[in-house]
Amino acid sequence: QVQLVESGGGLVQAGGSLRLSCAASGGTFSSYAMGWFRQAPGKEREFVSTISWTGTSTYYPNSVKGRFTISRDNAKNTVYLQMNSLKPEDTAVYYCAASTNKYSTGTYRGDLGQYSYWGQGTQVTVSS
Repeated sequence: QVQLVESGGGLVQAGGSLRLSCAASGGTFSSYAMGWFRQAPGKEREFVSTISWTGTSTYYPNSVKGRFTISRDNAKNTVYLQMNSLKPEDTAVYYCAASTNKYSTGTYRGDLGQYSYWGQGTQVTVSS
């Protein structure tokens, strides 16, 4: 069983930056594709970024492309999300997730059903 714990959320002004971390335990981290997702009040959970198990491939939706960067350190069992040029519409609870379906296209498109393990989330609030 994989446990995921997010950290690094908080309150930031528009245009600012935050770096989220997600520490994994209880599994073979280096064999999982990892993703970041977010959910704003009253909205569905949405894909923010995904990264392959080797870290060589990353994916982003247009809404965050060029502003957010996902990375991972397999030696530390940790995945990161660097968020720059934050906007009020980025306000949400951010979740990291692990997928054992590392060869599935859906995993990298951010299909929630491809992810078996989820963290509890960390709140990001961007003020205008």
